Amino acid sequence: MSPLVFLLAAACGGLGAAVRYLVDLGIGRVAGTRFPWGVLVINTTGSFALGIVIGMLPDAAFVVGAGFLGGYTTFSTAMIDTVALWRDGERGASAFNAAGMLVLGLAAAALGLAVGDSV
Repeated sequence: MSPLVFLLAAACGGLGAAVRYLVDLGIGRVAGTRFPWGVLVINTTGSFALGIVIGMLPDAAFVVGAGFLGGYTTFSTAMIDTVALWRDGERGASAFNAAGMLVLGLAAAALGLAVGDSV
C-alpha cells in the first residue's frame, strides 16, 4: 500500500467519525429516548454501505471500507450501550439492541452485497 492510500484512508476515517457523531446526535434529538437508536442506524447503514462497496468497488474497499466506514461505524459503542442498558435494569432494551444490531447488520450487509454485485 502506498503512503498516499494510507493517508487517504486515515483522512476518510476521520471524516467517517465526524459523520457518525452528527448522525447519532441528530437521531438522538429526534428519538429523544434512552435507547441508542443512532448507533443502531449507523451500524446498519454502515453494514449496508460496506456490502455495496465490496460488491461494486472492491479496489476502493480499503479507503472507503476501512477508512470512511470504519470511522463511521462503531462496534464498541454499540456494546457499551448494550451493557449500560442491562446494568440500568433495561433488560429487554439491552437484548433488543444486541440482537437487533446483529440481525440488522447481517441483513444490511447481505442486501448491500446483493445490490453491489448486481450493478
